[in-house]
Order: sequence, then structure tokens, then C-alpha cells
Amino acid sequence: MRNYNIFLFLISFSFIISCKNDDQKIDFTFLQLNDVYEISSIQGGKFGGLARVETIHQQLLQENKNTLLVMAGDFLNPSLLGTLKVNNERVLGKQMIEVMNAMKFDVVAFGNHEFDLSQKDLQSRLSESSFPWISANVKLISENDTISFYKEVQGTKTPLKDYFIKEFSDNDGTKIKVGFISVCIPSNPKEYVFYENMFVKARASYESIKDSVDVVFGLTHVKIVNDKRIAKLLPNIPLIMGGHEHTNHSERVGNVLITKADANAKTVYVHRISFDKRIKKVTISSELKEINNKIQQDKRVGEIVSKWQTILNTNIKAIIENPNEIIYNAITSLEGRDTPIRSEQTNLGGIITKSMSYSFDNQVDCALVNGGSIRIDDVLEGEITPIDIFRVLPYGGAILKVQIKGRLLKRVLDYGLSASGTGAYLQRFNAEKIADNWMINNAKLDIQKTYTVAFSDYLLKGFDIPFLSEENKEVLSIYYPTSNELAADIRKAVVAFLKN
Repeated sequence: MRNYNIFLFLISFSFIISCKNDDQKIDFTFLQLNDVYEISSIQGGKFGGLARVETIHQQLLQENKNTLLVMAGDFLNPSLLGTLKVNNERVLGKQMIEVMNAMKFDVVAFGNHEFDLSQKDLQSRLSESSFPWISANVKLISENDTISFYKEVQGTKTPLKDYFIKEFSDNDGTKIKVGFISVCIPSNPKEYVFYENMFVKARASYESIKDSVDVVFGLTHVKIVNDKRIAKLLPNIPLIMGGHEHTNHSERVGNVLITKADANAKTVYVHRISFDKRIKKVTISSELKEINNKIQQDKRVGEIVSKWQTILNTNIKAIIENPNEIIYNAITSLEGRDTPIRSEQTNLGGIITKSMSYSFDNQVDCALVNGGSIRIDDVLEGEITPIDIFRVLPYGGAILKVQIKGRLLKRVLDYGLSASGTGAYLQRFNAEKIADNWMINNAKLDIQKTYTVAFSDYLLKGFDIPFLSEENKEVLSIYYPTSNELAADIRKAVVAFLKN
């Protein structure tokens, strides 16, 4: 009996000690990325690179095992690598999935650019990924209804969830569950995608998990104005990690912190979070961390990145002999970020359109390219190589010399100007709006005159400007360059122009 009493005493004592050790407080960390299209470094190696991000990731895991690596949308497209063919199949984000699998991302959100891919290609990327995807408002259109997107592995389909839940525990025994909700901006309509109302679905997703977890966070891919509205709808969410704008942002709406990092992992956000279970209090310390060449590359991830960069260089050499040649020194930054390139004339847009004119020995009246063709979403500085130009214009395409009536040219220019903020906005050479008049090569546009215009071939397909196509009767003739001409690839034209 005496031994039994001692045993009971020891058990009770251990229970009391363990209760004292559990302070009901726990620390955890989020490493946030968004809008990452390049797995390698950018701006001549100065910034970005997912192998460098992985080094930070590993350091944070050493600091706190309760660290989650998250992506707030936009990573499958666009990228230069994604446009290439390997084994007669376009890459289309395969390189990103391989790298992200190696980095062991914990959860990702859908971004609008994920739907640049066809349904078949997106399904392949989903099934290849080893990490969870979430979004409450994007659904797959099936024959009879809308269903959740899914992964399919060895014939088994597993639907994706609207939310993600993770359990954390620390050394003193404190345990909590954290939830994530996500919505995506409905800015990329596709025949296989149905966008539900993002505000309704954000609220519904929150309501569905709030009683099952200790705290809910946002992982969104919407405009900042939409994030602010979500913050007002759901004031108990302490942090919304967002994407879409491509430039870093930090703002509070009430008690809700909204953060966005720079595109292409030029920066990342590190959120160190403390949670007190007893009073449900969240304390967040957020750091915007620059990813630069002072950070050593993770060897394992670096090897995967290097493999894909070798594939990239081999493909570019089929078009440009020396892809790493320095062809230009940009003393003034060349503006290629999405917002300005789609809303105002930039110096990079000027170089591209001057190059288009140059490809036809400047025997054109003006040159036009849609801002949406320029996909670098960054500035170019310092030494520039052909690889940089291929990043600017990953889709390439021919430059067409078109005979067009002045009346139609005016309609095209007016449409481009009115499309400010979208990919249909036109970057121009020798076409300027002064007061109420368009000036073509310093002379007032004459609607009765026939003009010779250098167009990017995409513009003549009628996708951005519906009435501009070869079927329009005021498109009088189109010259398609042969494969050995400079105008056969807009990237070759820009490289040649900068070299000369």
C-alpha cells in the first residue's frame, strides 16, 4: 500500500509540474512569398532566387520548428522558363512545382495567373505538387455543376479544400490550431473556371472553421482594396498575407495587418507570432526581408534551379548566340513593372517599340505593342543581357508591318488609351496624344491617309483590341517576316537595337 501511495504521489506531482510548465503561450512563424515567376535570381543576380529563400526558410526552422512557408498566389505563370519546350512539351510551371516541392511549401493560394494555363496543364501541375492549395471562391466547371479543383494521383482524385488547418505545439506542451482562408481575384476569366463572390466566400470560409481553430489567418490574392474590405468584414483575423500588386505593402485596418511582399522574391515577409490561449491575444512582429546576393544559396534547391537554368540557356542559344552577353548598360532604370507598363508610356516600352521600327529599317510611321506582352514586372538596371530581354518578352512573337487606314489607327490608339490599367494599354513609338489630336511622326493623324505601322503579332489577333484583326477591311495589307529576318522575333529586334 505504501508503494502504491508513493506511485500516486509521483503521478500527481508530475501532473502538477506539467501544468505549471504549460504556460498556454506559443510562438510560431510564417515566411510569406507572393507573385513569384522566376526560380533564379533577378537583376543580374542581385536580388531574389528561391535557393536563397530556402536558406532563410531553414534558418527560421532552426529558430522555431513551428514555421510555415506560404505562397499568396501567382507562381505558375508567366515566366520565361514556362514558355520553353522540354521533350516537346511546354514547361508551363513544371519548374516551379519541382522547386516548391523541394522547399516543402506548407500551403499556397490560387492566384489569377494560375489560370493562364489550360485546364489540362493546370491539372498536371496540381497533381505534381506535394503541398496543399486553397481558395474558397474558385471552382472547376464540370459537365453538370461546379466542383472543387482536385489532385489526381494514381487514379485517385482528392478535392482541394477551401481552407487549411495546422496544429502547432511547443516544448512546454501548449497546443493550438491555426486556420487559413483564401480567395482569388476574378480577373482571369476562363471557360473552365467559375469565380464565386470573394467576399461572401471569405466570410463563409471563416465561419466554417472559426470554432474548430484557435485563430484564423488570411492568405489571399486580391487587390489591396479588396483585402481592406475583407479586413472590415472579418475584424478578428489578425493577419492577411496577400499578393497581386507585386510591390511590398503593409497596412492596418482596425486590428487586421495586411502585408504583401515584392514580386519574384525580391523581398519576403517574416511574421513572428505569439499567441496567448487564455486571452486569445495575438502579437505579430513582421519583418520585410530583402533577398539579395549576401544570402548564400541552399545547395539542394540550388541544384534544381541550376538544372532548369541550363535548360533555359540552351533554348535561348537557339535564338540568340550569346544569352549572357552584356548588350546595354541602363544607367537610368528601365520601367517594366505591371502597373506603369499598363497605364503610361515608359522608357522600356519606348525601347521595345523603337526596336520594332528598327527591325524594318525605320520604314514605318509608328510602332505599337500591348503592355500585357511585357511580363517582367520589374525594373531593369545596370548591365543588361539577352536573358533580361527574354524575361521582358517571354512569349516572343513576330513584328508585323501593316498598312492601315488612318480612321482605324485612330480607333486603335483611342482604345489603347482608354484601356489604361489593363494589358490592352499600348506602348508606342512615334504616336503621341497632344491635346485632342494624335500626332503620328510629329504630324497630325489624318483619318483618310494610309499608314504603315509595326504591330506586335498578338495585337492583330483581336484579343486585346477586338476590332483589330486581319478581317477588318481597313487593314489593307500585312507583311509577315521570314524566319531569318530581324522582325521574326521581337526579342531579337530589341537585342539588336540595344547592341547597335
